[in-house]
Amino acid sequence: MPILRALTIINVVRRFRLDDIILSAVARPWAKLWRRIFRARNAAPPEVRLRLALEYLGPIFVKFGQLLSTRSDLLPAPFIAELSKLQDRVPPHSPDEIRKALQDAYGKNPEEIFREFDETPAGSASVAQVHRAILAEDGAEVAVKILRPGVMRRIRRDLRLMEGFAALVRRALKDGERLRPQEVVEEFARHLDNETRLLREAANCAQIGRNLSDSPRVVAPAVHWKYCRDSVMVMEYLHAVPISDLDSLRAAGVDLSALARHGVELFFTQVFRDGLFHADMHPGNVRVDSRGRFALLDYGIVGGLNEFDKEYLARNFLAFFNRDYRAVAQMHVDAGWTPPDTPVDIFESDIRAVCEPVFAKPLKEISFGRLLLQMFQVARRFELEVQPQLLLLQKTLFNVEGMGRKLDPDINLWDTAKPFLESWAKRQYSPRRALRELQKQSPDWIAILNELPRAARSILRERQPSAKREKEIRIALQKKARRWKYVAIAAAVFAAAMFANSL
Repeated sequence: MPILRALTIINVVRRFRLDDIILSAVARPWAKLWRRIFRARNAAPPEVRLRLALEYLGPIFVKFGQLLSTRSDLLPAPFIAELSKLQDRVPPHSPDEIRKALQDAYGKNPEEIFREFDETPAGSASVAQVHRAILAEDGAEVAVKILRPGVMRRIRRDLRLMEGFAALVRRALKDGERLRPQEVVEEFARHLDNETRLLREAANCAQIGRNLSDSPRVVAPAVHWKYCRDSVMVMEYLHAVPISDLDSLRAAGVDLSALARHGVELFFTQVFRDGLFHADMHPGNVRVDSRGRFALLDYGIVGGLNEFDKEYLARNFLAFFNRDYRAVAQMHVDAGWTPPDTPVDIFESDIRAVCEPVFAKPLKEISFGRLLLQMFQVARRFELEVQPQLLLLQKTLFNVEGMGRKLDPDINLWDTAKPFLESWAKRQYSPRRALRELQKQSPDWIAILNELPRAARSILRERQPSAKREKEIRIALQKKARRWKYVAIAAAVFAAAMFANSL
């Protein structure tokens, strides 16, 4: 652990009286005595002091605070609300530093790649900054995202410190095992790894662009793969208005109510149809082009859901809005996200106590993100292990809902989303889907059936039956295998025919 940096953090702990926050969770007599003697003189609430300390420590710690702001399963609501205010804004690097970064990436002068390069960044964050440029080869207007020089060294240094302090917190706090601070730091390290591999971000951008290519309501920038490196990403420059600039959108004749509905539909399409969603849809990354389409920027953070996750979410949302709290509680236990001995009756009662006040509001004011947040907070009592992909989903839901209500304060998110969820659920259990699954899995079944005789011979050898008996069993198995093979082939052909007729 770098000694000077460690001393800096110790000084920050003292300056912002973070020891008062840590020791408040330590159930030891000496901790209570310490807090009584060294009572925090800072009048600010503890959650405010934590936010100020993270801002003081620098950009990487700010990003860590942003991650913590999504962990409603770990932190109380006041800390979540305060950490959500953290902004990832840092001064841009000098033109000379950016020029050197480009030269290192391409092994040649940047002028050979770019006919024009705007030295004033269009955006600057802790990990990378973006510049507008013109390609020398074909004159295409592009956005160039460049990792900030020296960022990897700072990330490694700060991660080592976070790991050391996480180990300390785990041992010191009575709730340290459940909070799993070291696992939280590991999750943050993976998060940073994704953001600092720009080739991976380019792949995310290309994949989401393909997924949504059939939609007239959204556009993703085309990737210029020839000029992409691990430290540089070059993509189409999209001329678009920030979604927060409502005056410009109205002046352009954009229907804000329709835009709000389309934004909700876009999110649910990514989640339930594609299983891959843009997980950083704050207003800075969402714009609207001259054709009224959403222009999605910055694909450093994406979320993915498998079929199990999608089914869990859809069934939970539908159960919530049908007020079937028993089903919600049982689904958590069945999924293995709470211990198998969880008392379902008590869990159901706690969920009802949290959700009923929510439903006392007008339907248009009910928040999907708030429901997930409330669910995670209730489940803290029952040792819920929240999956990282669901935390990303909750964070993105909050962003989408916030944008939707800013565009149209009267939008009814449930009316917009419910038909989508019900339609998805109907498709999940339709005969057409069953036939598709049968068609998809039939080659695997045929391969398994082909292996049966070999597996049977192996078992028979181990048991060493008589040669005559082995031959009889082998012949019988081969006959059955051939019969089932033809059955599987016939089923696959039938499934394909039915599927073709249903289109």
